[in-house]
Amino acid sequence: MSQTYQPKSWVGLQAYRFAPVLFFIGLIALWELICQVGKVPNYILPSPSAIIKAFFDVEFSRWMGHLWATLRVALMGFALSILIALPLSIGMIRSELMNRTLYPVLIVIQSTPVVAVAPLIIVLLGTDDPSRVLITCLITFFPLVVSATTGMLETPPEMIELSQSLRAPRYRETWQIRIPYAIPHIFSGLRVSITLAIIGAVVAEFVAAEEGLGYFIQFSTSFFKIPQAFAGLIFLAVTSLLLFKSVQWIQAWWFPWSLPKKK
Repeated sequence: MSQTYQPKSWVGLQAYRFAPVLFFIGLIALWELICQVGKVPNYILPSPSAIIKAFFDVEFSRWMGHLWATLRVALMGFALSILIALPLSIGMIRSELMNRTLYPVLIVIQSTPVVAVAPLIIVLLGTDDPSRVLITCLITFFPLVVSATTGMLETPPEMIELSQSLRAPRYRETWQIRIPYAIPHIFSGLRVSITLAIIGAVVAEFVAAEEGLGYFIQFSTSFFKIPQAFAGLIFLAVTSLLLFKSVQWIQAWWFPWSLPKKK
């Protein structure tokens, strides 16, 4: 087993605490140095300073408009995936026939590249929000189904036997025993799915959209505004990271007992 690292000095302690930040700063500095010393053209690899300048060259209201367009689709698709995945997981737990019937179908859906299906969805549903929300949902719901199903299956058998011996209704077995045990797994799926929701929204914008961060990146690249495209990409990554952290904060606030115990 690996031993926990224990810094022996104040400097070592601070370096240990801020290691991710220091690494990130060093990586950015190295990137800037390579671009400046190597005189790398901006249309090949823009420097961090050029990306920052490109970010502030775009009006704040324009950034907010594209951000809202992407967030709206991502959150709607994410919410739809929750509404589909959790009841589906419960049904698959309670019915062996449903599990045997639907699980292969879910595997086929997950195995089909959404990028290839997206144009067909756009043709069927049009270029408005419903098609983009459906594309996002197709990308996000599978991790939720798997994590929720896995969590409910890991409920201790003795708890299920006790519930059955007390003649508790099936809905109480599900809501008061299986789901609480599945909460850590469900939130693991939620953390994965919320980042996939951003990816789904961007994929939909690449196919058909007139606003959104994905559209902004594609538009900037097509006109060789590479620093501006990088600025949009970084803005997108920061947004995805904040959504990921938001799910962690919700779990810590509402379900602190589900978090792993710190040693």
